[in-house]
Amino acid sequence: MMTANAVTTEPNAQYQAREMLRVKDLHAFYGESHILHGVNFDVKQGELVTLLGRNGAGRSTTLKAMMNMVGRRTGSIVISGQETLSMKPHHIPRLGIGYCPEERGIFASLDVHENLLLPPTVSSGGMSLDEIYAMFPNLYERRKSQGTRLSGGEQQMLAMARILRTGARILLLDEITEGLAPVIVQKLGEVLMQLKARGMTIVLVEQNFRFAAPLADRHFVMDHGQIVEEISAVQLPARREHLNSMLGV
Repeated sequence: MMTANAVTTEPNAQYQAREMLRVKDLHAFYGESHILHGVNFDVKQGELVTLLGRNGAGRSTTLKAMMNMVGRRTGSIVISGQETLSMKPHHIPRLGIGYCPEERGIFASLDVHENLLLPPTVSSGGMSLDEIYAMFPNLYERRKSQGTRLSGGEQQMLAMARILRTGARILLLDEITEGLAPVIVQKLGEVLMQLKARGMTIVLVEQNFRFAAPLADRHFVMDHGQIVEEISAVQLPARREHLNSMLGV
């Protein structure tokens, strides 16, 4: 349940009207294991929201359920105005949504440039190679390097860049800073702010709350497969200590 004093932060005025995602009463199962127990949240265009929580809270499963990558789902998942609960997994990206899994999923035997040429176009407006290399200078410098020769941070940048090539306007990002050097984490934060300025909609699963806190419009706290609290950016300074105790920070 949301707390009584949860208030939604209004994103930039130009994005207020359009809702890009709505998840309602979402339950998800792996075999007989009931993982999500009625998840509810919404995201408007141009918003960056986080899914926070301890390990096992259901954050990553929520992203996978939105992409129909779990065993069974019930409830409602509306993406860009379309109900997707019965939609096949390979059709969902065509709605302009991109998923960056924790394991990154790049082609290790191909070089950076080849990786960036492979993603299919799912929607118009995908970023050009020039735009990608301007946003990720490290990738330009390593464009002839095989995926196996990239650092963890460079692999993460490449995984995100591949999604941006597709034309996706909604990004689901799972633990993109895990195990990365502080300088790379800072760069990823700058990239997220650039993407947000472009009007992209971002759902960020993140363990590093110091990284996530200044980026997000709203924070959704998960516990035992449910969203138990919503905290807006405006509320955050007054509720940081409470949030830290919930997250075990």
